[in-house]
Amino acid sequence: MQMRAKASLEARWNTADPAAQAPCQAWPPHSTTTTHCWFLRDPTMGNLLKVLTCTDLDQEPNFFLDFENATPTEAEREVWLQVDVVLKDARGILDELQAYKGAGQEIREAIQNPNDDVLQDQAWAAVVPLVGKLKKFYQFSQRLEASLSSLLGALTSVTYEDPTQHLEREQALAKQFAEILHFTLRFDELKMTNPAIQNDFSYYRRTLSRMRINNLPAEGENEVNNELANRISLFYADATPMLKTLSDGTTKFVSENKNVPIENTTDCLSTMASVCKVMLETPEYRSRFTNEETVSFCLRVMVGVIILYDYVHPVGAFAKSSKIDMKGCIKVLKDQPPGSVDGLLNALRYTTKHLNDESTNKTIKIMLQAKLRQWITGLMFFTLLNMGTAGLNLMGG
Repeated sequence: MQMRAKASLEARWNTADPAAQAPCQAWPPHSTTTTHCWFLRDPTMGNLLKVLTCTDLDQEPNFFLDFENATPTEAEREVWLQVDVVLKDARGILDELQAYKGAGQEIREAIQNPNDDVLQDQAWAAVVPLVGKLKKFYQFSQRLEASLSSLLGALTSVTYEDPTQHLEREQALAKQFAEILHFTLRFDELKMTNPAIQNDFSYYRRTLSRMRINNLPAEGENEVNNELANRISLFYADATPMLKTLSDGTTKFVSENKNVPIENTTDCLSTMASVCKVMLETPEYRSRFTNEETVSFCLRVMVGVIILYDYVHPVGAFAKSSKIDMKGCIKVLKDQPPGSVDGLLNALRYTTKHLNDESTNKTIKIMLQAKLRQWITGLMFFTLLNMGTAGLNLMGG
């Protein structure tokens, strides 16, 4: 289904107005010799914000998106309330995932002593509630995808002329979109560093299958049936499952909403990346953050939307025609205190789709090249990640 959706997206892109695909197209279009400025009143902050629209990446849409205090207008409220219900559960999901220890010890003892029924029962008793948590995380990903679709529907509608106006005038929805991206990267970071997740679920499936063959009662079968287990297994098999869920959901949104121009969606993503970059590199804007965590939030959102754009856009975020200033975004990351954004840089290096394409600017590749020590650390990190699957194979999964 996702392959059909992706093919439909690429077909729509290829038949779209060439002007919509042109690099650095301004919103709204105007001559290359003129920069237009508007002064718009920010409904959230109540003060005047200068919004620049122009034709090159050096003069991107430039305004303050209030990630700390944005509240919904009456027009935003219906969608905002729907998404807010989901986001309220996101913190708890991250807390549970961060505390997830796995049943590695019990599983190892059960495998080493296959004839010890007591150890088999102990391992099964340890794994079943953990599988319940993994099921909960998977089901939350479906709710998150639905919320993303609702937000995209609002932020790409014809209510306003362009993404800049959408993000500036619908700041509460833009904030929720950012919160979804922030959650997604954090969830995937925690999942990637915890191979116990795949090991636990593989042991559960394998043991359940053995119980069925031997006609033994399986109390945990009511927790996850075989059909759901297949879907959950595919979900956790991906290195970045939440990001894949969002990218598939965005592709599906574009494919199913043929009345919405494709560039409405991709430009929404690129504009969000640009706004985050500008706020981070502009002292006037950055000084308005009252919470120190807002900087790291903004950095994470910038990287998250770049990765999502790279998956959804047919040529990705690194091509010359990309509307994201990748050099500028990478520079912003590298200007942060040493060691504070290594995870985000690694996310761009290892979880994007088009970085290693021939069309990627060599300067960008050089900027993202890890130092030898970082490269070895990254290699060890992803070797550890893959041990989740390798470990399952050794155990017969």
